[in-house]
Amino acid sequence: MSRPVLSIRDLKVEFVTRRGVLRAIDGVSFDIARGEVLGVVGESGAGKSLTGSAVIGLIDPPGRIAGGEILLNGERIDDLPAAAMREIRGRRIGMVFQDPLTSLNPLYRVGDQITETILAHLDVSAAEARRRAIDLLKEVGIPAAERRIDGYPHEFPGGMRQRVVLALALCAEPDLVIADEPTTALDVSVQAQIIALLRRLCAERGTAVMLITHDMGVIAETADRVAVMYAGRVAEIGPVRAVVKDPLHPYAKGLMGSIPTLEGAADRLVQIPGSMPRLNAIPRGCAFRPRCGSAFARCHIERPEPLRVGEHDVACFLYAQGAPAEPAAAGPGTEARR
Repeated sequence: MSRPVLSIRDLKVEFVTRRGVLRAIDGVSFDIARGEVLGVVGESGAGKSLTGSAVIGLIDPPGRIAGGEILLNGERIDDLPAAAMREIRGRRIGMVFQDPLTSLNPLYRVGDQITETILAHLDVSAAEARRRAIDLLKEVGIPAAERRIDGYPHEFPGGMRQRVVLALALCAEPDLVIADEPTTALDVSVQAQIIALLRRLCAERGTAVMLITHDMGVIAETADRVAVMYAGRVAEIGPVRAVVKDPLHPYAKGLMGSIPTLEGAADRLVQIPGSMPRLNAIPRGCAFRPRCGSAFARCHIERPEPLRVGEHDVACFLYAQGAPAEPAAAGPGTEARR
């Protein structure tokens, strides 16, 4: 098996405050292979975007990486000096943000921004950089790229701006692209186009993708595997079809059960009671325990570690030795109905 492009091992991220140290990411581990799209989902505050920020070295004080390792093609990057990390950003790791206007400077033409990035990371002439920029704009579906390359960001509609940002992320031929909610601000029809474009370009180039989103529809259409995060940890990870069709963790069950479908005639969607705990109030044992209708004594005391169950890795005691019978029947909300 080939070496993964990105390997995260037991990553911990903390924030030092006047009230003490708050741990926002607590032991996250996963790999992304070349050409693979890993979807990362969860509620707001689960730690999805913070994990992506840790990978590209954009955690500012009082935040800090307090433990674990981040490896890019086998090379550790979480302990690099700031100057070395700047060389990696853009060249080996591309970034697509939710709002393209945060990635594009409104005072500069889009072509200048793309060519500047190419010249900063690749040994090419200015003429070659401009030619590459035009080719990239064509590749991401910008019509009349030879003319539009000299336009300003405000002259592009939202979907086109996101295409420009995608071209900017890919212009230095990175090994990894981190896409943080890349379709949230777009119309549904434009979302589908951007999703298809991201998947096609990365498959053709062999680029690994970390796709951060709260939209399970985007995950189902785009990802090869999905990691479900809760309170700074990975609750479940596995092939996207397996996790969507047959989730194991009670939190994953709740997320998938809350998605309306055309199949069946359910009167009500699944509702997960409660809300994500604050960083200064994460409960002892399993962080999901207060919202879980299947919690038992062990969940109050110990923190579950990932267990291999079929194609899934799931951090839940329901699948450990000595757990209550028939764990598959358990899920959020059962406690409220008892």
